[in-house]
Amino acid sequence: MKNKNSPLIILLIFLLTCAILTTSGCSSTEESGAKDTVSGTEVNSGSDNASQPAGDSETNTLVLGEMWNIESIDPINGDGTLICEKAAITETLVGANEDFSLKPGLATSWEQLDENTWEFKLRDNVTFHDGSKMTAKDVNFTLEKVISENAKVASMLKIDSIEIVDNYTLKIKTKEINPILPGVLHYPDTAIISPSSYNEKGEFVKPVGTGPYKFESFDEQTRVLTVVKNENWWGGEVGLDKIILKGIPDPNTRAMAIENGEVDFTVDVPYSETDRINAIDGINVEKYKTPRVYKLDLNLKHEPLEDVRVRQAMSYAINRSDIAENVLYNVGEAAAGPFLPTMVWANKSLKPYSQNLEKADELLTAAGWVDTDGDGIRDKDGKPLKLNLMTYAARPGLPPMAEAMAAQLKEAGIGIETEVMEMGSIDDRREKGDWDIYLAAYNIAMVPDPEYILTNWYMTNGTDNGPGYSNPKVDALITEARKITDLNERYKKFNEVESIVYDEQPMIIVAYYGCAIVKKDYVKGYVFDPTAHDYRINADMYLENKS
Repeated sequence: MKNKNSPLIILLIFLLTCAILTTSGCSSTEESGAKDTVSGTEVNSGSDNASQPAGDSETNTLVLGEMWNIESIDPINGDGTLICEKAAITETLVGANEDFSLKPGLATSWEQLDENTWEFKLRDNVTFHDGSKMTAKDVNFTLEKVISENAKVASMLKIDSIEIVDNYTLKIKTKEINPILPGVLHYPDTAIISPSSYNEKGEFVKPVGTGPYKFESFDEQTRVLTVVKNENWWGGEVGLDKIILKGIPDPNTRAMAIENGEVDFTVDVPYSETDRINAIDGINVEKYKTPRVYKLDLNLKHEPLEDVRVRQAMSYAINRSDIAENVLYNVGEAAAGPFLPTMVWANKSLKPYSQNLEKADELLTAAGWVDTDGDGIRDKDGKPLKLNLMTYAARPGLPPMAEAMAAQLKEAGIGIETEVMEMGSIDDRREKGDWDIYLAAYNIAMVPDPEYILTNWYMTNGTDNGPGYSNPKVDALITEARKITDLNERYKKFNEVESIVYDEQPMIIVAYYGCAIVKKDYVKGYVFDPTAHDYRINADMYLENKS
């Protein structure tokens, strides 16, 4: 069976010239000096031909308040999403449309030649930021690097060998039938980089990509990343002279930063503040639906969470519609399965669990958990039904959701202690197995196919199966579905998986995520990309009369 997409016409991206002003009203962290230390090596600040843009560049510099601290600029072993989507330094072979269907990226087309062989055609007009032409040799270099250094992505690619047919053609053979190979090549960690990103010793130095912006500097002390316009971008004109990316993990601090003029663009301020901030003269807030869900991971190795009746009772105790309306302020909505109902592959027969305290009581009582001492908390064999729930603060919906669900679960007789923690502490606790419940927000379409999520979350050895869920029937269904190339039949099998985990609730899906983009009125040309991890910077953004 052959699947071939037709090349799309590349849209010319226009540049609107900003008026040159004498001063800038936004403060920014001082850029790094002539050299930075990255991954233990010294690198020059900027690409080979980088220079200060002509005129008063501060009037065309976007200061961006990123929601995470910038810990790494390595696109393969660090943060490929940041480098590809938020700094726009690198680009992937395959893109995605708003409906999650695939479209050309650095590859113009791809064709499945047989069950295990794919042919990819590359653009012949792409240059790296170091001035060299992008060829099949560079794509091969990147993919081999990804396979050797990023086990999670390698497990999804399943590549056995890569043949360079000519400068702009590759044949990729997979170890087994892998219908989602093109979709995996949309994943930011597979974005194409030049070999000059590494020194002679093979050590990473700086990201050298093909995108509309090129690396200028990364300050190890302030963790500020600066990128500048790529004057030779294959996609056309680029709107901004420079972008300064600052990590601001606290939502309240991000709100203050946009209000006091420290940043021009940020994301996910406290949702309770979105209407107030939107009413401020000179600032606008745009709310979007994104392919991400809020979910509770449950440690199935801990009593009582290994009991499916307890998990189902917890799901019935949660009032999802109340959380969406009164906690998320409608920046999100009640969820059923792991996929948005608008996704073509979603099991549309699933409906969100409605709060039903009677049903929760019935299930918990059947599991042996009753309140014997009248303190409002159920107990069993002298042990109270008390659990710990940990989450983090970078996403503003998480802490208030944790508190709201703790109150709702208490109505069912389940005691919940909530903790808002740093990610490092959370990772440490999870690694040690010292946890009960973990509330987080997960992207569900980094690879536009249900296999990506269902394999990673629900397979016995799935890379994101934190709860330790294992169901032989689910494993068999996923294994079978992964080899089916007919989309309707493929989706039917995956829908069966969704139904099983909906009943067994190893992870409780609470709400679909909403994203709040907050920007100054003078930020023009921004287009939200629903397929991005959080948000994607697009090349036709520009500033109009920033002062």
